[in-house]
Amino acid sequence: MSIIENRLKDLGVSLPEAAAPAANYVPFVKTGNQLYISGQLPMMDGKIQVTGKLGADVDLESGKSAARFCAINLLAQAKAATGNLDKVTRLVKIVGFVNSTDDFTDQPQVINGASDFLVEAMGDKGRHARSAVSAASLPFGVAVEIDAIFEIED
Repeated sequence: MSIIENRLKDLGVSLPEAAAPAANYVPFVKTGNQLYISGQLPMMDGKIQVTGKLGADVDLESGKSAARFCAINLLAQAKAATGNLDKVTRLVKIVGFVNSTDDFTDQPQVINGASDFLVEAMGDKGRHARSAVSAASLPFGVAVEIDAIFEIED
């Protein structure tokens, strides 16, 4: 078991099977020492966990929870891509999309749900650059979608 998976175990988190793409794309692309993970949704056990719009029918804590689910799924994809999370040398960047109303401005706090979790799970390797942006809607009505770039061992 990898160091990251041991940390996940300590956090009470087990990685799900990496989700299959929902359309015509691949879940990840490896090029050189970079691993690009396609946008991940707030899924657990094959079911969407948080739908709706921040600033309307989803509160900040539920948005953070959605972002955390997305982060768990990012790690699941990274494991599927590398076979072992110890091959991940660092998280470079995440981009978080928040399904929100026009007047909602707490996108950074929502995406903190993912950022905080990734640092807990990965330690300093999990500190990353990021963007947190609003979206008018997201696939399947989810509250949050997040993609990522990891650096990996060749």
